[in-house]
Amino acid sequence: MSRRSAVERAIAALRTGRAVRIEGAEPLTFLSIETATPELLQAVDPENKAPLLLSGRRAAALSLASERDAADPARPVLIERQAWLDPSAALTLADPAQDFARAPIGPLKPLHLEANATAEAALDLARAAGLLPAVWLIPPNAAAVDVPLEELSGDAFRPEVTLLARARLPLEDMPETQIFAFRGSDDGQDHVALLVGAFGGKPPLIRLHSECLTGDVFGSLKCDCGPQLKEALRLIAAAGGGVLLYLRQEGRGIGLANKLRAYALQDRGLDTVEANLRLGFGDDERDYAHAAAILRKLGIEEVRLLTNNPRKVEALEAEGIKVAERVAHHMPANPHNADYLQVKRAKSGHLP
Repeated sequence: MSRRSAVERAIAALRTGRAVRIEGAEPLTFLSIETATPELLQAVDPENKAPLLLSGRRAAALSLASERDAADPARPVLIERQAWLDPSAALTLADPAQDFARAPIGPLKPLHLEANATAEAALDLARAAGLLPAVWLIPPNAAAVDVPLEELSGDAFRPEVTLLARARLPLEDMPETQIFAFRGSDDGQDHVALLVGAFGGKPPLIRLHSECLTGDVFGSLKCDCGPQLKEALRLIAAAGGGVLLYLRQEGRGIGLANKLRAYALQDRGLDTVEANLRLGFGDDERDYAHAAAILRKLGIEEVRLLTNNPRKVEALEAEGIKVAERVAHHMPANPHNADYLQVKRAKSGHLP
């Protein structure tokens, strides 16, 4: 079995409630607390001893930072299984969107964790699957999808893309446009490229647009994604041609359900960065290796990049795509997203 198919199968297993085993010097077998059924957990752990693995950030939010084995927010934390910690209570514990509604729960007893590298890889796989970074560690003899630890780190986890289909796509007030569908080798997600007009031998104007269901489809006022998408297409058309990549990175890469959890936390007073961190994710989990791979498949090695986010410039250049020019892409604020836009500038480094 190829490396990439093993990673993709592991992500699919977590999403469907099956167990994954990371092989290596310190192997771990685990289930997602979101998708594993109570019946499956009981079957693989009849004595109810499976401990709960949480991100260090989540442990800090639960006020465990004073415990020696839970004091580093960058490292996973193992929580002892106790009688009250059933699947329902564990999900309540792991989901910070419920922090302000539930009664206090506990006690929580952190355990010493030896397999830190494997544990970090387990939580990274959960994040890649769009799930909360919280898993049950179950006995090693449970049936599981195997993936070697070395395939989850460094360049070994770098994705490639495969062209699946292409077609003409007539769009209102746009030059001739083609749509391309590409599939990532790591998680099996499909990404789209809109190839607009002709470049005329110049570096094309490119927009890397991360999927936003709430903004792009429903017109949410909490972000500026919908207006950014429409304006990007207008600017690409005005430039005579270019490419818009529509990347499956909902909610800065944390997935739709987790983005809605972050929204709930924002309603309680947290900003978008604080909400992502409280969920156990980074402030921005997006990766632009897929974007660079798609551009190379389209024969594009140099671009003019439509963005206010310097991380996108750095990410493309790190992947070997030359950014000849950064083109500003500003949208007017509204009363619902003014604070969000300010946080992007102040905390995420977006340019004014």
